[in-house]
Amino acid sequence: MPISLGNRTILALAVGGLTAAAVAQENASVPVSALRRVPAETTAAAYVDKNWKAPRTSWGHPSFEGAWSTDDFRGVPVNRPPTQGNRTSLTPEEFAKRAQDIESGRDFSVNVGTFLRHEFGLRTFGYTSMIVDPPNGQMPALTPAAEAAARATTRGTFGPGPFDDFDDFSLYDRCITRGVLGSLLPVIYGNGLRITQNPESVALSYEMIHDTRIIPLDGRPALDNDIRQWMGSARGRFEGDTLVIETTNFSDRTFIGSNGGGVPNTEQLKLTERFTRVDPVMIEYVATVDDPGAFTAPWTMRLMITSRPGYEVLEY
Repeated sequence: MPISLGNRTILALAVGGLTAAAVAQENASVPVSALRRVPAETTAAAYVDKNWKAPRTSWGHPSFEGAWSTDDFRGVPVNRPPTQGNRTSLTPEEFAKRAQDIESGRDFSVNVGTFLRHEFGLRTFGYTSMIVDPPNGQMPALTPAAEAAARATTRGTFGPGPFDDFDDFSLYDRCITRGVLGSLLPVIYGNGLRITQNPESVALSYEMIHDTRIIPLDGRPALDNDIRQWMGSARGRFEGDTLVIETTNFSDRTFIGSNGGGVPNTEQLKLTERFTRVDPVMIEYVATVDDPGAFTAPWTMRLMITSRPGYEVLEY
């Protein structure tokens, strides 16, 4: 029988005598049509209601608390297809095609039994890419050292092997971490993010691999340069309604990309993230990657983190 968890329903399916947990089914308490906006969402929701004000905590900080997800941003590529040039938004025809593809994915996730969850959100966004700078929406070229490191890096279970040692598997294979950006970029499931706050810090808890970042807000100095961590060392502050997080002290064994894969970063990486709540169910997330050891120029990506009625971050 279905086990209801907020607005996800995990279906228990008997397959050849074996029981498997299957896909998440949308079960929102409001009509789906009321949540699915169309090309208006090619821009931030702030343009929908310019008079909306972000809520405040009891101590006066902008409130980001709650259960959020990047499910709605599935379908938006990290890099913009070259044929779209410097356009940041889809044409009406391109948007209709993306909306149709995502709707087909929703239907598949609900109606086809599988041992994996396969989650889509309720909205379709019309951005051409997540990367917004450079203007062509393309990740800058790698440095020669980064190109060599990428060629030498094991692909884990997606590579040809051999698999003789634990180091032949990726950090993601071993459920150690997906990295900061890898924990937020949308994949087939596990895109939840729980945000909690107190006057001195903000905690970001990611659903898959269940990393939690504690972001101090008290102005403490950065860690010593010799201390390196999978998720780096973060320091936060508020600039008006925006939470700004600057993270340094990364290990050079992590990556910039989906599910902890992609481009190997170096210890020079500085990541600047900006969270701005733009309506009751949407946070605009802008991240700038500055790693001169890996990329020939800094670059910036933008995605929308959303919520919906009854959404919960599940145990992973």
